Amino acid sequence: MRILGLTGGIGMGKSTVARMLRRAGFPVFDADAAVHALQAPGGRALPAIGRLVPGSVRDGVLDRAVLRRAAIADGAVMKGLERILHPMVRQERDRFLARARRAGHSWAVLDIPLLFETGGDRLCDRVAVVSAPPDVQIHRVARRRGMAPGEVAAVIARQMPDREKRRRADDVICTGLSRNDTVRRVRRLVARMRADAEMRMRAEGKTP
Repeated sequence: MRILGLTGGIGMGKSTVARMLRRAGFPVFDADAAVHALQAPGGRALPAIGRLVPGSVRDGVLDRAVLRRAAIADGAVMKGLERILHPMVRQERDRFLARARRAGHSWAVLDIPLLFETGGDRLCDRVAVVSAPPDVQIHRVARRRGMAPGEVAAVIARQMPDREKRRRADDVICTGLSRNDTVRRVRRLVARMRADAEMRMRAEGKTP
């Protein structure tokens, strides 16, 4: 089984691309969903988060606004949060990959925002980066998350620059034009993935 790493900064349209890949039949690991589950009421990350940011967890429920403000105000809080969450997310990722292999999938997709930052790209056979112009990115984040411009800028500044992600990518999927354009780009990626799977099956003497 081969692995496609899917990544991109906040507001770039990565979730949209991930849904397209899932509809095309590829299993997709959603790191954001894994983090959400870990932080959900009773989630196993909450005790450690409560110790990191006192007052952020009350009666087994995370106050996301308190945590977000603390993380934006203090980079050490964000680092501490990453130390809590990243090992747990890696465990979920490894279980996902094991299930995909057992199911006989030719490709699995790792939808991970911090793929390069956490070294997850080393697991991948290809990496696709989802990108959009800065003004489109900022508008999307501000509209969907209700964040103030300063908060948006702070979040973007902490992420690896888009130009560096694009430089390190095997495929770049731009989402700043139209949905139809994005669909065409994803279809080309899917065609390459399927062609690779067919080629490997032939090399192994199997019939696609």
